[in-house]
Amino acid sequence: MQIPEDITSLSSAAALIAHTLHGLGYDPAPLLTAAGISMEDSNNPNIRIPTIKLMALWRQALEVTGNPAFGLVVAKQFQPAVLYGLGFAWLASDTLHDALNRLVRFSHLINPLPDFRLENGAGTIDLVVKVPDLGPDFEFAASDAGLAMFLRMCQITAGTDVMPVHVTMQRPAPVDKTAYEDMFGPSIEYAAPAHRLSFDATLVNTPLSTAHPELARLNDQTVIDYLARCERSSLSMQVRAGIIEQLPNGRPNQEDIAQALNTSLRSLQRKLRDEDTNFKELLSETQQDLALQYIRDSRRTIGEITYLLGFSEPSNFTRAFKRWTGKSPGEFRSHD
Repeated sequence: MQIPEDITSLSSAAALIAHTLHGLGYDPAPLLTAAGISMEDSNNPNIRIPTIKLMALWRQALEVTGNPAFGLVVAKQFQPAVLYGLGFAWLASDTLHDALNRLVRFSHLINPLPDFRLENGAGTIDLVVKVPDLGPDFEFAASDAGLAMFLRMCQITAGTDVMPVHVTMQRPAPVDKTAYEDMFGPSIEYAAPAHRLSFDATLVNTPLSTAHPELARLNDQTVIDYLARCERSSLSMQVRAGIIEQLPNGRPNQEDIAQALNTSLRSLQRKLRDEDTNFKELLSETQQDLALQYIRDSRRTIGEITYLLGFSEPSNFTRAFKRWTGKSPGEFRSHD
């Protein structure tokens, strides 16, 4: 499989590579030019870089540095702002589990090609990222950097002592494993079917001192709006954004959302089916996501949350919340 030209990545990825090169004493400008990326575009958060050009930049960087572990060097320069709103929402998440769920949910912000998911292991919560076979277009340094950045985000959020108990990497074993073991620890399996960071389940479910549900929600909305602008093909993301905007005015219906998106109801339903979802499912998922964020904010009353989620009565919200979590809002709040 070749990388389609319409598949894009965050411009901040190119900027981070350029910043790392500059710090090592290399001029990134000619490498960016050779890859077909302008310096202006790499520094513009409203621009997305074609992934095939980003891979060309990785190749240029690997060649000039002569360091096969250059992706890990780039990851060490990573800061949350590289991920825009997702990075800031991650920092404000209730737990690392909550943060990793955000990463999975908004993975298209980074790149739509890999499949992101969370799996429960034997006492672990595993972040699994499967990259399709992209042939010679793909550089392993890119996935090295991505996996290391996700670990760095966990460490920035919860402390530098956060380490996975086991790691698998969807790449051949490097000749020199030292840099990889320094980054991920000694338990690494190479040439695996997918990338996997396995974290202790107790650790990732421990409440974070930096949790701020309202700030997390605001940054979630920033990401949703960004994706709605950049991924016009992702109608479900645009529908989710419309639902969040309309919920405080009452439970939105398909007709309201179709009108807001300037499309017909029949076209909306058909395109959502093409994306393997439907309006009812998106509405429920959005209400559930917001409910869990709001309920953890003790400053919000049940009545206020009821209003924000578009329910007409607290009893209706309570029934829905018990269906989602098995507990009433009050029980969930007292035990969370």
